[in-house]
Amino acid sequence: MQPASGRWIAGALALTALTWLALLAGLLAVANRVHDDVPQLLAIKLPLLQSNPELIFGGESRTVYQVDAGLAAQLIGKPAGAAVNIAYDAGEPLALLAAMRRAPERFRNAQVVVSVAPFLFNEGVKSAAVYPQDVAVRLGVVGQMISFLPLRVGTLIRFIREAFNARLSADQHVADGPQPAGFGLTVIPRDQRDDQWAAEIGSHPHYANWNLSGPKARFETAALCDMVALSKKLTVVVPPWAPRYDRARDPSWREKEDQIVALLTDAGRRCGFELLNIASVPGLEQSNYADEMHVNASGVPIYTRYLVSRLKR
Repeated sequence: MQPASGRWIAGALALTALTWLALLAGLLAVANRVHDDVPQLLAIKLPLLQSNPELIFGGESRTVYQVDAGLAAQLIGKPAGAAVNIAYDAGEPLALLAAMRRAPERFRNAQVVVSVAPFLFNEGVKSAAVYPQDVAVRLGVVGQMISFLPLRVGTLIRFIREAFNARLSADQHVADGPQPAGFGLTVIPRDQRDDQWAAEIGSHPHYANWNLSGPKARFETAALCDMVALSKKLTVVVPPWAPRYDRARDPSWREKEDQIVALLTDAGRRCGFELLNIASVPGLEQSNYADEMHVNASGVPIYTRYLVSRLKR
């Protein structure tokens, strides 16, 4: 009886697993169909374009929390609204490209400045929080399941959720709604405790399982290239990390960062965009950082002034 009982349990478990996989595949298929390349977090920022800005800051969190577009407008001698910050957490080039294609008249006369981070190109990073949603949809159902199961099912769940959120935002015309405050800047309210800081950057999760030869690097660099024809000028920014970290003493970090810069430099030469690799900012001290990647309120004007000073207009 025991062998028969064991086979019955094994069969029931196998049937349950197959049923679960079929259900997940079905949900992914629906999510792929309803997905919109402009995510909800970006759609919320797009009303800022109603002012027809001539300087548009986009990209990931190191623009969201570090670039004061109101100050940037002052620095270029223009009125409020001439510069806006439409970046969002884990923002990817594919999403910004989709926004540019949807409203080309808002971008064609503007300089677009987009920040990028290692996780956007490193295929080894598959965590739910930062995996680019517009890359995920391009993998298809089979590619998604192969890439993320069994250990990264959370990434698939987030993809499904964000796909429906993006579709809802598109259907509700969120991009035509009220403008966010502060021209898009969000300030980090408090600094991270010292015991929460990374010991060094070479082993930071953004550089885990290092691989620049996958679909992330291919799709995201292609998106940057496609932006060139849709803007007056495109500038791609690699922002700095906190000053406590020294590339000279962290060869793993230095090598990986150099590879990203080489990837973007090559793409910029081929496609016609400018690359700003900002390893450090004069006057931006450790006390101006909230965590290893982002400045606090005191660092925002320092970083903004330096970035604007480096832009070729």
